[in-house]
Amino acid sequence: MNITSVRLDTNPITPPSRFITGDGRTTAFRRSFLHLNPHRLHSRNGSLITTCSASPIVNVEQTTGQIPARIESLGQVSGVLGCQWGDEGKGKLVDILAKHFDVVARCQGGANAGHTIYNSEGKKFALHLVPSGILNEDTMCVIGNGVVVHLPGLFNEIDGLDSNGVNCKGRILVSDRAHLLFDYHQEIDGLREAELAKSFIGTTKRGIGPCYSSKVIRNGIRVGDLRHMDTFPDKLDLLLSDAASRFKGFNYTRDMLNKEVEAYKRFAERLEPFICDTVYYMNESISQKKKILVEGGQATMLDIDFGTYPFVTSSSPSAGGICTGLGIAPRAIGDLIGVVKAYTTRVGSGPFPTELFGDAGELLRAAGHEFGTTTGRPRRCGWLDIVALKYVCQINGFSSLNLTKLDVLSDLDEIKLGVSYNHTDGTPMKSFPADLGDLEQSKVEYETMPGWRTDISAVRNYSDLPKAAREYVERIKELVGVPVHYIGVGPGRDALIYK
Repeated sequence: MNITSVRLDTNPITPPSRFITGDGRTTAFRRSFLHLNPHRLHSRNGSLITTCSASPIVNVEQTTGQIPARIESLGQVSGVLGCQWGDEGKGKLVDILAKHFDVVARCQGGANAGHTIYNSEGKKFALHLVPSGILNEDTMCVIGNGVVVHLPGLFNEIDGLDSNGVNCKGRILVSDRAHLLFDYHQEIDGLREAELAKSFIGTTKRGIGPCYSSKVIRNGIRVGDLRHMDTFPDKLDLLLSDAASRFKGFNYTRDMLNKEVEAYKRFAERLEPFICDTVYYMNESISQKKKILVEGGQATMLDIDFGTYPFVTSSSPSAGGICTGLGIAPRAIGDLIGVVKAYTTRVGSGPFPTELFGDAGELLRAAGHEFGTTTGRPRRCGWLDIVALKYVCQINGFSSLNLTKLDVLSDLDEIKLGVSYNHTDGTPMKSFPADLGDLEQSKVEYETMPGWRTDISAVRNYSDLPKAAREYVERIKELVGVPVHYIGVGPGRDALIYK
């Protein structure tokens, strides 16, 4: 593929971006469909994120008066999980599905998850701890026991939602078993990364790993402990003293402890109406035949057990994390939808077999505005990795896939799929390897497919997609063995094709 052959467009709404071509020339290009697609501009801590057009977004139900059959047929307890290294667009699907569910629940992770969603007027909301179902006023949102909760961040999100007309009162439940993430966890997260130097993990520095470490070594503090402020200071002192003994750069004083205790007395009073035995609540909801949607954070390729360890998150964003993070039985879980981009991205360090470098990777990054929702970091970009996707589908047992950002590929002459890995001696690998050395030295075999070279952002029926786009979708299904039931062609609620 000639990566410099992307079609130019004179649309005055989007300013040109400049890149260096292979022969050293500087060229300007504009994505011809950016102004049609309410998809992209800057922010999120300096990152590029999605933006909306001025015209209101219209739901499928608003135009047809019917619930799409795909949604209506989902099981009582369904889940939306990431298939790659995160940032696949899970929040949008959760937001679309939430109005058809009574409960939307987070089961793992913390504020390192970033979901950007839009209301019916096109207003953007960036959520990190509050489940994406919050925009649907009849939905109860649950933050489960498997989540680590930074209370200042949670209250900032709630205040932001309230100030924008989203009522949170009585609609958010926080598990009394969830662990509290303190500011000091964030500080030592950065110190730990600095210690690792060139071997750093590339965390969000939101304190997630240190908080889960406290949980696992059994000196963590849980939400329920806020109801016992007589013993809270001693527990916090133990945590802070342990961090000071471990990290020379962490300066712990008694004054720091006193300030934190006073702050958490206020937090405890404010949080009390939200605190709940969510294990009981979730199981009672199942007994009462309420519909429950589980919203995954991060993705399976970042799973602490199944991801590219040690370049992973500290929780289980795969199907097993639903049971351990919410306290519901495996047999209660019905449909699981895997969300996967039409290409692959990754933030932070770690192997990435199908990664594109130079102008090729930069073009995908610019076209998809691939910058992190939580950190603003530029995402590494590459072709869709079928080997990794098949591996993830095996682990999770997905009933269907949501292929997102298909529109981002619309200006490419040809598109590649990474269909297999070979060892250095040329012999094929049977599965996604645990050994990072094998992974980094693997040679990816690609299958090349034609591009469709036309804007698809306004398409709403699968049969109306260009033939090449349909062939790309069908080939993914054929290679992975899981049907693609949802296809994203833009960020708006209506920019979704049900197949």
